[in-house]
Amino acid sequence: MHAMTMEGLVGARMNVNLIDTPMRVYNEAKRKGDTAKMERAMGYVNEFQNKAEEYQVKADKGMEEDAKEAKEKAELEREKVIKKRREECEKFENTDSDSSTASETADASKLEPVIYTKTGETDKNQSESSVSISVSI
Repeated sequence: MHAMTMEGLVGARMNVNLIDTPMRVYNEAKRKGDTAKMERAMGYVNEFQNKAEEYQVKADKGMEEDAKEAKEKAELEREKVIKKRREECEKFENTDSDSSTASETADASKLEPVIYTKTGETDKNQSESSVSISVSI
């Protein structure tokens, strides 16, 4: 939280709390009918209220600055992520895996089919013999 925001919030809250005392004096003077005391008390109420409004403006400015800083920070973070992804894409595109994969595919197409046994070994006898299937109906 920005220091200006904190100062504004604390100052506004303190002045709002300070309004209670002159309001209590005002109400007591009103019951007694002492208009001079009522006017002095209302003067203090207005003074504290004006200070509270000034602090509220300060808090609003601080929150705007907080939002601006957060937005800038998010933008920098986003740019870092984009840069990192571009570097990863370039690194991936420049690897030799593409050319080796293509040559492996070409080599694999030249190989003869292989039959495996239950143990996972190649069965050379079956791969060399020709297979014929006869169907009778």
